[in-house]
Amino acid sequence: MSSPHRSSEPYRFSLRVYYEDTDAGGVVYYANYLKFMERARTEWLSSLGFELTTLERVQGIAFVVHRLEIDYKLPARLGDRLDVTVTLLELGRARLLVQQEISCSGRALTHGRVALACVDRANWRPERIPRDLHARLESLT
Repeated sequence: MSSPHRSSEPYRFSLRVYYEDTDAGGVVYYANYLKFMERARTEWLSSLGFELTTLERVQGIAFVVHRLEIDYKLPARLGDRLDVTVTLLELGRARLLVQQEISCSGRALTHGRVALACVDRANWRPERIPRDLHARLESLT
């Protein structure tokens, strides 16, 4: 990846914890935090003008998680309203690194770093991020 790129303001996505997100104790099941992060990344790209379905159908590319690090600090519970942020850290030709945080009422619950690879859907090999998307991501720095 290229040198770090930092956007000034993180993208923020809000959601509510439903019963289906929790275990028998009413606490969010650990794997569901990854789903919340995925939703936020999808909405982040959409807010930039790039729908994943269009990138897949028209450009023939997809973004896949290449590496993920996550720290769980505090649990989320049934009924909580969560904020999930996405901040671009690094941008390469075929990869990007984002930082994500899930918080509730201003308290950080999880913190993660997600490396995404852009791949050609026909052969699942690395592919350059389309120029228009790459330029839009660069403008965040």
